[in-house]
Amino acid sequence: MIFGMFGGKNNDDDDDEDDEEERELCSFQGALNGNVVDMKANVRLAQAGLIPAKEIVTDAIERRAETVRVDIKGERGSSTFYIDGVAFAGAKMPRPQTVAITQMLKVLCGLDPKSKQPQAGGVKAEFQGIPYEVTIDTAPQPDGTERLTARLRNLKIKIGTMEEAGFSAATKAQVRELTSQKKGLILIAGGPGSGVTTTAFAFLRGIDLFQYAAFTIVDMGSREVYNVQAFEPKPEDDLKQTYERIIRSEADVIFSEPIKTADIAKAGAGAADRCCVMGEMPAKDAATAVAQLTQLVGDPQQVSEVFAAAYSTKLIRLLCPACKEAFRPNPKLLAKVGLPPETKVLYRKPEPEPDEKTGELPDPCEKCNDVGYIGRTPMLELITASEGMRKLIATGATADQIKVQARTEGMLTFHKDGLRIVAEGKTSLEELQRLFKTA
Repeated sequence: MIFGMFGGKNNDDDDDEDDEEERELCSFQGALNGNVVDMKANVRLAQAGLIPAKEIVTDAIERRAETVRVDIKGERGSSTFYIDGVAFAGAKMPRPQTVAITQMLKVLCGLDPKSKQPQAGGVKAEFQGIPYEVTIDTAPQPDGTERLTARLRNLKIKIGTMEEAGFSAATKAQVRELTSQKKGLILIAGGPGSGVTTTAFAFLRGIDLFQYAAFTIVDMGSREVYNVQAFEPKPEDDLKQTYERIIRSEADVIFSEPIKTADIAKAGAGAADRCCVMGEMPAKDAATAVAQLTQLVGDPQQVSEVFAAAYSTKLIRLLCPACKEAFRPNPKLLAKVGLPPETKVLYRKPEPEPDEKTGELPDPCEKCNDVGYIGRTPMLELITASEGMRKLIATGATADQIKVQARTEGMLTFHKDGLRIVAEGKTSLEELQRLFKTA
């Protein structure tokens, strides 16, 4: 299927009876921030930008893009679609139309269309009966233009268990064991687009929430987690006081807001000696997350005493189940990459060969649009609180020193977990290699 940027009715010079029907576009259904969208006050903008804004979001949905970026360079605009983390070029547009799309999406998200200061918001959308959440960020560029980044989430896709999120049974058992201790600080680290938020919520769902009491002050949004109690902070309390009140409510686990500031880190570390505290942290890997935590708390000894584990996540593409190709690996290849010698079969993206008689290639795969991959699954690395790791953290160790210690102790790395996913037939060695090259 070819996805055009600007769909609509086919206007050939001679109106044939078999002209294409008008293209179905998504509908927008209100800003996430609750602001009333006044279309009457933006009539001219709506005339110029509403249909193109619908088209760019519809294209993203049809192409399975999780993110769309809209840029302006000179007198032209362009869109880039990120599908399973890989960038694909979209359409080129005139500058005025690109500006209209950006401003229209800001209006739909309840933001100020004329302001070029950084803004963030979201809008509810629907396409073919499926609800979506579209969140946007705008950022001013040095040349005076704006960059718009839109992220899409299909609200019908619910991740109910850690298994459904792609985590192994061993990881689930480990998360349950850590949280059953009812103390310790668990970090889930990752950068933008790494799946860190989805991982954090999956881990929260992985707790035995019938046996242990979990509380949170995080706005869960549309991500429902049953048996996690929303705790209402008192306006006069700071975060430390709020955590103390949660602990007095007999909490076993506190799901923290993202650990980005010293106040959040100190409150979490202060509570983690009496309750398990779990939260995500923006960091490129687990070792960096531990080092950042030490810096934010300002007390390496305290961190060493309450630290339980740091997970870090990256997303790797899954081979399309409809067209992936099996092959018998060479023993030398297995030895080189570190797979067990008893591995009998691996899988890869298909390499179609032309028909011997006609020379024509086979029809493209309809399921993945001939990309070879569809969807992603998380890879993990893990640092746990061994005796040696605690001693090192207490010295105020750097991320590099923590990483060396973790490898010395044989802790889980992205490479090890990636090879597990390859061996399970879910992805290819080529995809694993691509991911590490682009890291």
